[in-house]
Amino acid sequence: MGSATRGAVVSARNVLAEMPGVDFATAEGLFGAAASLAGSMQLRSILTDSGRSVDEKAQVARKVFGSKLTDSALNLILAAVSARWSSQDDLIAGIEQLALRAAASSADADLASELFQFGLTVQSDASLEFALGSRTGASASKVELVQRLLRGKASAQTIAIVEHFVRTPGDRSIRESLDYARSVVADQSGFAVATVYTAHQLNAPQVARLERALSEKYDRGVRINQVIDADVIGGFRVQIADDVIDGSVASRINDLRLQLAS
Repeated sequence: MGSATRGAVVSARNVLAEMPGVDFATAEGLFGAAASLAGSMQLRSILTDSGRSVDEKAQVARKVFGSKLTDSALNLILAAVSARWSSQDDLIAGIEQLALRAAASSADADLASELFQFGLTVQSDASLEFALGSRTGASASKVELVQRLLRGKASAQTIAIVEHFVRTPGDRSIRESLDYARSVVADQSGFAVATVYTAHQLNAPQVARLERALSEKYDRGVRINQVIDADVIGGFRVQIADDVIDGSVASRINDLRLQLAS
């Protein structure tokens, strides 16, 4: 991510933070705008053209999106296109992030947990992962499949997030998209998510102790999602974003093997 994009993301997030009444329609509109940008190189080019004035880009954005979006969604789009982005793809990613944050702000449900559970479902079923992640499948069929799987089991916000990423995957796999979405909605809700890989389910006191320890380490609230993995053998492995803390028996055995082989 270039410096221009980092600044643009911070600026757009500040606008969102100060905006009253962010609702689900705001998130839906932003997802739709991101999809429109992904499908139109010409539109992306115009809205990221450093040779055009902010007023020119705002005029184009109003013409394209004005009749389709709520006032709050349109104002966020205008804030995004008024900033400088390092690339056209970064503008799409920035608006996607705003959509995820708006979804989190408008939801009563724990979106991070819902996305994690659906991610486990996808991970455990190769045919489902292929059906949702294939670049050749029809978007309408993928959306229909998401509806069948999640209707009545997940919030409208989670369904909208998954639908967006099966329609507009970008460069990520479906699992990567779900992981990314989970981290953003958790951050918007004020906490980080830690995935803990363990051979046996941790009990409630163990989870509470680990969450406290991780919260102290990262200086913010941390919530744990557990994945049962027999290969861990004993202990556990923790992943938070790009950080990995490996206290598993499997890791210690591997270290010992490396020492013996050297």
